[in-house]
Amino acid sequence: MLADVTVNPMATNALPGGALLQKLTDGIAGWALMLALIGLLVGAAAWALGSHSQNYQQSIAGRRAVVVSGLAALLVGAAPLIVNTFFKLGHGS
Repeated sequence: MLADVTVNPMATNALPGGALLQKLTDGIAGWALMLALIGLLVGAAAWALGSHSQNYQQSIAGRRAVVVSGLAALLVGAAPLIVNTFFKLGHGS
């Protein structure tokens, strides 16, 4: 009989650099959220300026930037939940 294989991805300190990789992931997520905020602010400003100056292209581009930045922030925040959900589904837990 073959032995059962197990995986414990929560043991991030099992290999050298696990803590560094966690800090790097946290830093990248922080930068991604800051960039999403900047995109949202710039998009909102372009949307407002385009609306007030009757420039429909600028208004639509600003609206698109606001929506994309909001969705990017949502994905950055939900990424751990998404990964953990799919891992648990695949792991059978």
